[in-house]
Amino acid sequence: MALANAPNLPETASERPLRVAVAGLGAVGLQIARRLADGLPGFELGAVAVRDKDAAREKLGPGHANTAIVDLRELELHADVVVECAPAAILREVVLPFVSQGKKAVVLSCGALLRNMDLIDTARENGGQIIVPSGALLGLDAVSAAAEGEIRSVRMTTRKPVTGLVGAPYLVSNNIDIQDIKEPLRVFSGTAREAAVGFPANLNVAVALSLAGLGPDKTQLDIWADPALKRNTHHIEVDSDSASFSMSIENIPSENPKTGRITALSVIAALRRLRAPLRVGT
Repeated sequence: MALANAPNLPETASERPLRVAVAGLGAVGLQIARRLADGLPGFELGAVAVRDKDAAREKLGPGHANTAIVDLRELELHADVVVECAPAAILREVVLPFVSQGKKAVVLSCGALLRNMDLIDTARENGGQIIVPSGALLGLDAVSAAAEGEIRSVRMTTRKPVTGLVGAPYLVSNNIDIQDIKEPLRVFSGTAREAAVGFPANLNVAVALSLAGLGPDKTQLDIWADPALKRNTHHIEVDSDSASFSMSIENIPSENPKTGRITALSVIAALRRLRAPLRVGT
Protein backbone atom coordinates (compact mmCIF):
# COMPACT_ATOMS: atom_id res chain seq x y z
CA MET A 1 0.00 0.00 0.00
CA ALA A 2 1.84 3.11 -1.26
CA LEU A 3 0.40 5.63 1.16
CA ALA A 4 3.51 7.78 0.91
CA ASN A 5 2.74 8.63 -2.68
CA ALA A 6 -1.05 8.51 -2.35
CA PRO A 7 -1.48 7.28 -5.95
CA ASN A 8 -5.24 6.75 -5.82
CA LEU A 9 -6.39 9.71 -3.76
CA PRO A 10 -8.58 12.03 -5.88
CA GLU A 11 -7.56 15.59 -6.58
CA THR A 12 -9.73 18.34 -5.15
CA ALA A 13 -12.27 19.98 -7.40
CA SER A 14 -10.23 23.19 -7.53
CA GLU A 15 -7.11 21.45 -8.84
CA ARG A 16 -6.56 20.85 -12.51
CA PRO A 17 -4.09 18.16 -13.57
CA LEU A 18 -0.46 19.26 -13.67
CA ARG A 19 0.78 19.21 -17.23
CA VAL A 20 4.12 17.40 -17.48
CA ALA A 21 6.50 17.71 -20.40
CA VAL A 22 9.18 15.14 -21.15
CA ALA A 23 12.41 16.20 -22.85
CA GLY A 24 13.98 13.16 -24.51
CA LEU A 25 12.57 9.74 -25.29
CA GLY A 26 15.36 7.36 -24.38
CA ALA A 27 14.83 4.37 -22.11
CA VAL A 28 13.84 6.58 -19.15
CA GLY A 29 11.93 9.31 -20.98
CA LEU A 30 9.84 6.82 -22.94
CA GLN A 31 8.78 4.97 -19.79
CA ILE A 32 7.78 8.22 -18.08
CA ALA A 33 5.91 9.53 -21.13
CA ARG A 34 3.95 6.30 -21.52
CA ARG A 35 3.07 6.25 -17.82
CA LEU A 36 1.75 9.80 -18.01
CA ALA A 37 -0.11 9.22 -21.27
CA ASP A 38 -1.74 6.08 -19.88
CA GLY A 39 -3.05 8.05 -16.91
CA LEU A 40 -1.45 9.19 -13.65
CA PRO A 41 -3.99 10.71 -11.25
CA GLY A 42 -3.47 14.46 -10.94
CA PHE A 43 -1.21 14.68 -14.00
CA GLU A 44 -1.37 14.70 -17.76
CA LEU A 45 1.27 14.48 -20.46
CA GLY A 46 1.55 17.97 -21.90
CA ALA A 47 4.11 17.35 -24.63
CA VAL A 48 7.28 15.55 -25.60
CA ALA A 49 10.33 17.24 -27.12
CA VAL A 50 12.66 15.26 -29.37
CA ARG A 51 14.78 15.83 -32.46
CA ASP A 52 13.23 13.04 -34.54
CA LYS A 53 9.46 13.44 -34.31
CA ASP A 54 8.66 10.50 -36.59
CA ALA A 55 10.80 8.14 -34.52
CA ALA A 56 9.17 9.46 -31.35
CA ARG A 57 5.68 8.86 -32.74
CA GLU A 58 6.66 5.30 -33.59
CA LYS A 59 8.13 4.73 -30.12
CA LEU A 60 5.00 5.97 -28.38
CA GLY A 61 2.81 3.75 -30.50
CA PRO A 62 -0.68 4.17 -31.96
CA GLY A 63 -2.30 4.32 -28.53
CA HIS A 64 -0.71 7.73 -27.93
CA ALA A 65 -1.50 9.43 -31.21
CA ASN A 66 -2.78 12.56 -29.44
CA THR A 67 0.46 13.26 -27.61
CA ALA A 68 1.98 16.59 -28.71
CA ILE A 69 5.52 16.17 -30.05
CA VAL A 70 7.22 19.55 -30.32
CA ASP A 71 10.57 21.28 -30.71
CA LEU A 72 12.44 21.95 -27.49
CA ARG A 73 11.94 25.71 -27.76
CA GLU A 74 8.15 25.20 -27.65
CA LEU A 75 8.05 22.83 -24.71
CA GLU A 76 7.49 25.33 -21.90
CA LEU A 77 4.26 26.51 -23.51
CA HIS A 78 2.73 23.06 -23.05
CA ALA A 79 3.48 22.23 -19.41
CA ASP A 80 3.82 23.23 -15.77
CA VAL A 81 6.64 20.76 -15.07
CA VAL A 82 9.38 19.39 -17.31
CA VAL A 83 11.20 16.10 -16.82
CA GLU A 84 14.67 16.31 -18.33
CA CYS A 85 15.74 12.97 -19.81
CA ALA A 86 17.90 14.47 -22.54
CA PRO A 87 21.64 14.53 -23.27
CA ALA A 88 23.50 16.45 -20.58
CA ALA A 89 24.72 18.99 -23.15
CA ILE A 90 21.22 20.48 -23.53
CA LEU A 91 20.28 20.58 -19.83
CA ARG A 92 20.22 24.37 -19.86
CA GLU A 93 17.94 24.56 -22.91
CA VAL A 94 15.48 22.28 -21.16
CA VAL A 95 15.48 23.78 -17.67
CA LEU A 96 15.91 27.55 -18.15
CA PRO A 97 12.59 28.30 -19.90
CA PHE A 98 10.66 26.55 -17.12
CA VAL A 99 12.37 27.97 -14.03
CA SER A 100 12.40 31.44 -15.63
CA GLN A 101 8.59 31.23 -15.62
CA GLY A 102 8.36 30.02 -12.03
CA LYS A 103 7.78 26.42 -13.07
CA LYS A 104 9.39 23.16 -11.97
CA ALA A 105 12.07 21.08 -13.64
CA VAL A 106 12.89 17.48 -12.70
CA VAL A 107 16.53 16.95 -13.62
CA LEU A 108 18.18 13.59 -14.30
CA SER A 109 21.41 14.93 -15.84
CA CYS A 110 22.37 16.49 -12.52
CA GLY A 111 26.07 16.16 -13.36
CA ALA A 112 25.50 18.91 -15.92
CA LEU A 113 23.81 20.97 -13.23
CA LEU A 114 27.25 21.51 -11.68
CA ARG A 115 28.18 23.52 -14.80
CA ASN A 116 24.93 25.48 -14.69
CA MET A 117 24.48 26.34 -11.04
CA ASP A 118 23.12 29.77 -11.96
CA LEU A 119 19.92 27.95 -12.91
CA ILE A 120 19.31 27.55 -9.17
CA ASP A 121 19.53 31.33 -8.75
CA THR A 122 17.11 31.79 -11.65
CA ALA A 123 14.67 29.37 -10.03
CA ARG A 124 14.96 31.18 -6.71
CA GLU A 125 14.41 34.62 -8.24
CA ASN A 126 11.33 33.52 -10.20
CA GLY A 127 9.68 31.10 -7.79
CA GLY A 128 10.66 28.04 -9.80
CA GLN A 129 12.15 24.82 -8.51
CA ILE A 130 14.72 22.28 -9.69
CA ILE A 131 14.08 18.76 -8.42
CA VAL A 132 16.75 16.06 -8.44
CA PRO A 133 15.04 12.70 -7.83
CA SER A 134 16.76 9.84 -6.04
CA GLY A 135 17.19 8.06 -9.34
CA ALA A 136 19.17 4.84 -9.01
CA LEU A 137 20.37 5.71 -5.50
CA LEU A 138 18.92 5.34 -2.04
CA GLY A 139 19.21 7.11 1.29
CA LEU A 140 19.31 10.70 0.08
CA ASP A 141 16.79 11.59 2.80
CA ALA A 142 19.22 10.34 5.45
CA VAL A 143 22.13 12.22 3.88
CA SER A 144 20.09 15.44 3.66
CA ALA A 145 19.10 15.09 7.31
CA ALA A 146 22.72 14.47 8.37
CA ALA A 147 23.76 17.58 6.42
CA GLU A 148 21.67 19.71 8.77
CA GLY A 149 24.37 18.82 11.30
CA GLU A 150 27.98 18.03 10.41
CA ILE A 151 28.96 15.38 7.89
CA ARG A 152 32.56 14.34 8.23
CA SER A 153 32.87 12.11 5.18
CA VAL A 154 30.90 10.57 2.33
CA ARG A 155 32.34 7.81 0.16
CA MET A 156 30.60 5.98 -2.64
CA THR A 157 31.79 2.86 -4.43
CA THR A 158 30.14 2.07 -7.76
CA ARG A 159 30.55 -1.25 -9.57
CA LYS A 160 29.17 -1.60 -13.07
CA PRO A 161 29.09 -4.18 -15.84
CA VAL A 162 31.63 -3.44 -18.55
CA THR A 163 28.89 -2.49 -21.02
CA GLY A 164 27.71 0.24 -18.66
CA LEU A 165 31.08 2.01 -18.74
CA VAL A 166 32.47 1.45 -22.24
CA GLY A 167 32.98 4.72 -24.08
CA ALA A 168 33.06 6.97 -21.01
CA PRO A 169 35.19 10.07 -21.76
CA TYR A 170 37.48 9.41 -18.78
CA LEU A 171 38.32 5.93 -20.03
CA VAL A 172 38.90 7.17 -23.58
CA SER A 173 41.12 10.10 -22.59
CA ASN A 174 43.19 7.90 -20.26
CA ASN A 175 43.43 4.99 -22.70
CA ILE A 176 41.77 2.58 -20.26
CA ASP A 177 40.55 -0.44 -22.22
CA ILE A 178 38.02 -2.55 -20.31
CA GLN A 179 36.50 -4.51 -23.18
CA ASP A 180 38.38 -7.74 -22.44
CA ILE A 181 39.05 -7.56 -18.71
CA LYS A 182 38.64 -10.82 -16.79
CA GLU A 183 38.75 -9.45 -13.24
CA PRO A 184 37.22 -6.37 -11.54
CA LEU A 185 39.22 -3.25 -12.34
CA ARG A 186 39.09 0.07 -10.50
CA VAL A 187 38.96 2.63 -13.28
CA PHE A 188 38.47 5.83 -11.28
CA SER A 189 39.06 7.29 -7.83
CA GLY A 190 38.29 10.93 -7.17
CA THR A 191 35.54 13.42 -6.40
CA ALA A 192 31.95 13.52 -7.57
CA ARG A 193 32.72 16.64 -9.59
CA GLU A 194 35.53 14.87 -11.43
CA ALA A 195 33.31 11.86 -12.05
CA ALA A 196 30.58 14.06 -13.51
CA VAL A 197 33.05 15.24 -16.16
CA GLY A 198 34.63 11.86 -16.85
CA PHE A 199 31.46 9.75 -16.75
CA PRO A 200 28.60 12.10 -17.75
CA ALA A 201 26.20 9.30 -18.71
CA ASN A 202 26.99 7.07 -15.74
CA LEU A 203 27.43 8.86 -12.46
CA ASN A 204 24.59 11.35 -12.01
CA VAL A 205 23.85 9.38 -8.84
CA ALA A 206 27.17 10.51 -7.36
CA VAL A 207 26.32 14.13 -8.05
CA ALA A 208 22.87 13.71 -6.49
CA LEU A 209 24.56 12.25 -3.41
CA SER A 210 26.98 15.17 -3.28
CA LEU A 211 24.22 17.78 -3.58
CA ALA A 212 22.40 16.15 -0.68
CA GLY A 213 25.49 16.14 1.53
CA LEU A 214 29.05 17.46 1.42
CA GLY A 215 29.07 18.89 -2.08
CA PRO A 216 30.77 17.68 -5.25
CA ASP A 217 34.34 18.46 -4.19
CA LYS A 218 34.24 16.57 -0.88
CA THR A 219 32.22 13.52 -1.90
CA GLN A 220 34.66 10.73 -2.73
CA LEU A 221 33.97 8.10 -5.37
CA ASP A 222 35.54 4.87 -6.61
CA ILE A 223 34.34 3.28 -9.86
CA TRP A 224 34.95 -0.36 -10.74
CA ALA A 225 34.33 -2.20 -13.99
CA ASP A 226 33.35 -5.79 -13.20
CA PRO A 227 32.90 -8.31 -16.03
CA ALA A 228 30.99 -10.68 -13.73
CA LEU A 229 28.24 -8.18 -12.88
CA LYS A 230 24.83 -7.92 -14.51
CA ARG A 231 23.58 -5.08 -12.32
CA ASN A 232 24.79 -1.61 -11.43
CA THR A 233 25.71 -1.53 -7.74
CA HIS A 234 26.32 1.41 -5.43
CA HIS A 235 27.62 1.32 -1.86
CA ILE A 236 27.59 4.49 0.25
CA GLU A 237 29.30 5.15 3.58
CA VAL A 238 28.49 8.29 5.58
CA ASP A 239 30.04 9.48 8.82
CA SER A 240 28.44 12.43 10.61
CA ASP A 241 27.87 13.89 14.07
CA SER A 242 24.29 12.57 14.10
CA ALA A 243 24.73 9.09 12.59
CA SER A 244 27.12 6.80 10.78
CA PHE A 245 25.50 4.60 8.17
CA SER A 246 26.14 2.57 5.05
CA MET A 247 23.76 1.64 2.23
CA SER A 248 23.94 -0.61 -0.81
CA ILE A 249 21.70 -1.03 -3.83
CA GLU A 250 21.78 -3.27 -6.91
CA ASN A 251 19.93 -1.81 -9.87
CA ILE A 252 18.54 -3.83 -12.76
CA PRO A 253 19.63 -2.09 -15.99
CA SER A 254 17.02 -0.67 -18.35
CA GLU A 255 17.23 -1.00 -22.13
CA ASN A 256 20.14 1.43 -21.77
CA PRO A 257 22.84 -0.42 -19.77
CA LYS A 258 24.06 2.89 -18.34
CA THR A 259 20.71 3.48 -16.58
CA GLY A 260 18.76 1.43 -14.05
CA ARG A 261 15.06 0.63 -14.38
CA ILE A 262 14.38 2.28 -11.04
CA THR A 263 15.39 5.70 -12.41
CA ALA A 264 12.12 6.24 -14.29
CA LEU A 265 10.12 4.96 -11.32
CA SER A 266 11.93 7.45 -9.10
CA VAL A 267 10.74 10.28 -11.35
CA ILE A 268 7.15 9.04 -11.20
CA ALA A 269 7.40 8.89 -7.39
CA ALA A 270 8.79 12.44 -7.30
CA LEU A 271 5.92 13.69 -9.47
CA ARG A 272 3.33 12.02 -7.26
CA ARG A 273 4.75 13.81 -4.23
CA LEU A 274 4.03 17.16 -5.87
CA ARG A 275 0.30 16.49 -5.42
CA ALA A 276 0.14 13.94 -2.61
CA PRO A 277 -1.84 14.89 0.54
CA LEU A 278 0.53 12.65 2.52
CA ARG A 279 4.30 12.72 2.07
CA VAL A 280 6.63 10.30 3.83
CA GLY A 281 10.29 11.20 3.87
CA THR A 282 12.25 14.41 4.07
